[in-house]
Amino acid sequence: MPPGFAPRLAHALTALLLLVWLTCATVPLHAVERAAGHEAATSPQAAHIDAVLDASREQLDAIQKRLADSELDDNDLARLRDDALALQQRADQTASTLAPQLDGVKARLAELGPAPDGKAVTPEAADIAAQRKALNRDSGTLDAQLKLARLLGVEAEQAANRISDLRRVRFQAALGARTASIVAPAFWIELAGNLPRDLGRLWPLRTELEDAVALAPGWVWPAVLTLLVALGAARWWLGRWLMRLTAARVPAGRLRRSALAAALALLGTLAPGLMGLVVHVGFDATGRLSDATEALLGGLVGVVFFGGYVAGLGHALLSPDRPSWRLPPLADSTALRMRVYPRLLGTVVVVGWLGEKLATTVSATLSTSVAWNCIYGLVLALMMGSALVRLERLRREALADPEQPDPVPRPTWLVLLVGAAWVALIASIASFLVGYVALGAFITRQVAWVAIVGTTTYLLLALVDDACMGLVADRARRLAEARAEADAPAPAHAGHPPGNAPTGDPPGDSPTAARQIAVLASGLIRLTLLLFAIVSVLAPFGAGPDELMQRGAQLREGLSVGEINLSPFAVLRALLVFAAGMFAVRIARQWLAERFLPTTQVDAGMRASMVSLLGYAGGVFAFALGLSAVGLSLDRIAWVASALSVGIGFGLQAVVQNFVSGLILLAERPVKVGDWVALGAVEGDIRRINVRATEIQMGDRSTVIVPNSEFITKTVRNITHANPLGLVQIKLPMPLDSDTARVRQLMLDAFGAHESVLDAPAPNVFLDGIEAGMLMFNATGFVASPRDSYGVRSALLFDILGRLRAAGITVSKAPTMVLREPSQAMPPQVVQPLPPAPAA
Repeated sequence: MPPGFAPRLAHALTALLLLVWLTCATVPLHAVERAAGHEAATSPQAAHIDAVLDASREQLDAIQKRLADSELDDNDLARLRDDALALQQRADQTASTLAPQLDGVKARLAELGPAPDGKAVTPEAADIAAQRKALNRDSGTLDAQLKLARLLGVEAEQAANRISDLRRVRFQAALGARTASIVAPAFWIELAGNLPRDLGRLWPLRTELEDAVALAPGWVWPAVLTLLVALGAARWWLGRWLMRLTAARVPAGRLRRSALAAALALLGTLAPGLMGLVVHVGFDATGRLSDATEALLGGLVGVVFFGGYVAGLGHALLSPDRPSWRLPPLADSTALRMRVYPRLLGTVVVVGWLGEKLATTVSATLSTSVAWNCIYGLVLALMMGSALVRLERLRREALADPEQPDPVPRPTWLVLLVGAAWVALIASIASFLVGYVALGAFITRQVAWVAIVGTTTYLLLALVDDACMGLVADRARRLAEARAEADAPAPAHAGHPPGNAPTGDPPGDSPTAARQIAVLASGLIRLTLLLFAIVSVLAPFGAGPDELMQRGAQLREGLSVGEINLSPFAVLRALLVFAAGMFAVRIARQWLAERFLPTTQVDAGMRASMVSLLGYAGGVFAFALGLSAVGLSLDRIAWVASALSVGIGFGLQAVVQNFVSGLILLAERPVKVGDWVALGAVEGDIRRINVRATEIQMGDRSTVIVPNSEFITKTVRNITHANPLGLVQIKLPMPLDSDTARVRQLMLDAFGAHESVLDAPAPNVFLDGIEAGMLMFNATGFVASPRDSYGVRSALLFDILGRLRAAGITVSKAPTMVLREPSQAMPPQVVQPLPPAPAA
């Protein structure tokens, strides 16, 4: 691996730790004594803190002295900067520990009051005087320690900033350094003169390794060979076992492919790395390796891990042998012809790092180091250029092949990225040719690093999105099935809605809410991954994760808004408190709805009302706790609420009215979930009582949203409020000469024969009277629910009419009107004109 890759890999790992560090509060060195009754800083504590501060001062002075050394390389400067940041964090932790202790001592001194002067009539008690003296001594000690800790923190921060500036300047100077061009004859003449001497410096390293092999016990290298063969076999077997495990245990969908790709990338990292570790242990079996050789072999093991990761990641994404498991949308021919490049890149990375490390170990001449950097950079640039050329050729072949489906057009960002890669590779080759070897090597390595970070980010983004959506898919499916089963029409007669039991599902348990939560979680995690990918790519330019971590440490002080101090830790603490409160409310609701209320005599509607009230009250309480955690006390919340009351009185009057009406509905329960109500032209079942409105399901399966205030200010007919039974009433007109006893018995028999008609109260038939020359029979019966009345009434009417017709009883006779036509035998009547009126 090139020398820039190891620090970048460390930067990437540091970036991953940055998220964890920013979400955790700083742990103090000692417990903060806040209670007034606790003892002040004791002598052992003060001595320990003095020792810590003295050690920090000595270490900081050593760092500042080493900065004067001009021979420090970039790795040394990075270690010094890490030490300075650790000192700053230690000093800040010490200051955060001492500050509340000093405040406590000052508070106790204020309680004791000032010491009496010599003119006091009553002398001060001896124990109080001794306590004041001890507190004054502790206050002076704590104040001095606190000032020193803060001073050390500022000096350590300044030293870290100085190191960062020095690294940035050296980095820019190294990129601008120019050597002899590799196409110039003088460069090769100088290399030919220095190369034999540099190669001769490798003989001591070769001799040391040969001695380590020869002096090792006889069983070491057979055991190493056996372990290598076992690791290779395990690599082959685990690859197939992971595929079977993923297919059997992971939910169907893209999650299977992304999970398998991640597992194969991890397996490709571990297998060669563990092989390199086994070989390292074999060479070091005698324990006689020098420090330089030990460092070389240890670094080589780490590079082999990285090279294996590069090869395993590329092979997992291409999946040339498993087209159906391939994660990116690539054609089979493209995957097959590109599969050699990941392994080639991993090999070049390992060989390039080893060559540079050997040159550093043997103190090779400048011409040899420059030649190796040129060779390694050119090979890397040509290999990546060859990969881009092959990809473009395969894309054009796919476009020209009429039998192949049209490939997906490349997005604009990908076209721009490929163009930028071509420009960078051409610039790097030009830099090598004109003599800017450091610049060309940096550009080439940066292109490779961007490619590695980009493919890693692609896999992680796909894995996170598939995991978030896949893990909720089964739950969402089960919730949808439960909701569909609850909303499915029960066996009822046509014409009126069947009995619908209240679902009782809280809003957060719906499939839609589960998908929304999954999408939100996926978006947040993917955004975090993108940010850390950008940080990892920009790390060589001086904006590495360590600097971001230092700047993030400065955010602990927060931003003061009035008397409220908003810091990331306070906001995170408030979010955690609110989330924990809502989780506790959710658990309490589930316990109340599923464990406690079923053991009581409370009906289903009252259960839903109690669960809703608990959810509303718990949500308000959790929100208040979250505001308190961020520093906004309850009295300030009351002040803000009073300030908003004017706006509520004007703009939110209707909303508040409906909210209060909803609370009244849940408390007084004039209507409840599951009731069948009639409100004006709206008639149906109450499905849910929300904060602002109530959902009523009509007979045509539609839902009407009614504001809660309508149930308070208007007349509502609650059909199932006092009695859940439904009335079936049939009024039948009969002729006056009908056998009333016979008709009554037939109607009673019809009611008794229907299975839905209840025996108690028993059906009955009444004679209402005589209307329009007809006897009015009124038959009544009861069913289990008013929702069944319409269908049962229709069935009974069919049955009664059939019984009457079978018994020969006519229901009624239609009134008739006879029109008489004139007879042909009758002569026509002649109308005589009236005589004229007499003249006046």
